[in-house]
Amino acid sequence: MKVLVTGGGGFLGQALCRGLVERGHEVASFSRGHYPELDAIGVRQFRGDLADAAAVSAAVRGHDAVFHNAAKAGSWGSRESYRLANVVGTDNVIAACRAHGVGRLVHTSTPSVTHRATHPVAGGTAEDVPYGEHLKAPYAATKLQAEQAVLAANDAALATVALRPRLIWGPGDRLLLPRIAERARGGRLRLVGDGDNLVDTTYIDNAAQAHFDAFEHLGPGAACAGRAYFISNGEPMPMRAILNALLAAVGAPPVERSLPFPVAYAIGAACEAAWTLLPLRGEPPLTRFLAEQLATTHWYDMEPARRDFGYVPGVTIAEGLERLAASVAPTSGPLQCRR
Repeated sequence: MKVLVTGGGGFLGQALCRGLVERGHEVASFSRGHYPELDAIGVRQFRGDLADAAAVSAAVRGHDAVFHNAAKAGSWGSRESYRLANVVGTDNVIAACRAHGVGRLVHTSTPSVTHRATHPVAGGTAEDVPYGEHLKAPYAATKLQAEQAVLAANDAALATVALRPRLIWGPGDRLLLPRIAERARGGRLRLVGDGDNLVDTTYIDNAAQAHFDAFEHLGPGAACAGRAYFISNGEPMPMRAILNALLAAVGAPPVERSLPFPVAYAIGAACEAAWTLLPLRGEPPLTRFLAEQLATTHWYDMEPARRDFGYVPGVTIAEGLERLAASVAPTSGPLQCRR
């Protein structure tokens, strides 16, 4: 089968491409850059922007299925930049699938679409956890719109499913974990609250496996068609414990200090104001949304994913931590994870 992966050059995107190639599919990637790692495994590469409907259409043409994994992530940026990538981009993917007769669309969403800082839901499923309200972060707000569009597009001609992997980590991460480790080494990392809030995370191989499982079961009338699913390792841990386990695996010092949530939230609001009003570079060190995410309980029931498409995490957190440590063991200094 011919499969297109949007965002194939990213952390999860490369795992999806590798896994699809290993399963015998003819794989292509649509990204803004070019990646030698994809060349090495025989993945054809299309370059373009999700907001460019013509470029998206050209990439989708000739494929049987699409894994829509590309998105603008992060906790900071203009709302318009998020809208163009996540809302307009997803609309373009859906339109291209329809125009070229693509039968299956697997969409990578996020648990952030259900973010409810004042009403955390523990152990919930996508069936009983409502969408978030008054979302402050443009990432969460636009990903919510994108997920709704994908699920609404499900019909007899195009079967769709949305997966919400929670906090993906593992060897090959060049963004999130290296940034956290850098802050820890510089003494600039803090917990928000007491760090006892239970959170789910997802080892990279499990996140990819969930996509493959959903893809293999997806079709018109399938149990998973037109539905969203939380994805994780199914091993909720206190924020303090999982964060320090990840830091230990990459040779970074543990985080021991914390900020009370009201203080962190106020700092986040002040940072947002400063980065909005002043010509400051990069992302603010803290935002209100990030403070809420760090202090809130976030763990979910994997039963719907197991029931509807057989997802069972194949790598435990303990095993994943061993693999992560092994991937960085030969290096010293800044984190250098294998791709």
